[in-house]
Amino acid sequence: MKPLQHFKSRIKYLFTDIDDTLTLDGRLPAESYQKIWKLQESGVHIIPVTGRPAGWCEMIARMWPVLAVVGENGAFVFQYKNKTMNRLYAVNEEQRIINQKKLALIEKEVLEKVPGSALASDQFTRLFDLAIDFCEDVEPLKKDDIQKIVDIFHSHGATAKVSSIHVNGWFGHYDKRSMCENFFLNETGKELKKHLDECAFIGDSPNDEPLFDFFDNSVAVANILNFKDQLKSPPQYVTDSEGAHGFVEFATHLLKL
Repeated sequence: MKPLQHFKSRIKYLFTDIDDTLTLDGRLPAESYQKIWKLQESGVHIIPVTGRPAGWCEMIARMWPVLAVVGENGAFVFQYKNKTMNRLYAVNEEQRIINQKKLALIEKEVLEKVPGSALASDQFTRLFDLAIDFCEDVEPLKKDDIQKIVDIFHSHGATAKVSSIHVNGWFGHYDKRSMCENFFLNETGKELKKHLDECAFIGDSPNDEPLFDFFDNSVAVANILNFKDQLKSPPQYVTDSEGAHGFVEFATHLLKL
């Protein structure tokens, strides 16, 4: 991972994680939000890519200065354009209902077998995945307990990803990368992999690995160093600061290029 000063690309599209990348201690600081506005005004399109739920993404797509929002780890993209909310889903409604029934069984098993874990407080606004809280609103669990949650998802044949606050699990062959590619193709008519020089991604945790691996211009805020031993595909660049301060550092750097 190289220091941020080595980042030299002028970009048109910035894909960004939200939790512990744009936020700090669970809040969105004014300077983070201000930098999103500054980047948008400078011609950089912002696309948050998050594990957060459909309910949050509806609000973000409508009210933040962003081009679109990829949510629930790639289950959908929401774009508010010309006073219309456009939605692209990775799974159809019939399959979604089937998957939710299977996720309910996983929820029951996790809560029984991993004391201290809890359903994420935003679960009621989710459409496609199950989010288990291991440190957002509960006392932080040990690494072994977090891995136990992941193993339970896997034992049911589900995909599981660890964020900085939740273990998210789902059924379906999609992830953050696949939905970013689908969105870019629908938006521009171009293949994202052929235009990576115009794009960057910034994140903070292991569940961002598909994008760290995919984007040539991949960046992480400094809290990624907490997970460096877990990463098979680390980001190309890392900021000096953690969380929102790291995002502000990166945004300030971009605005000077």
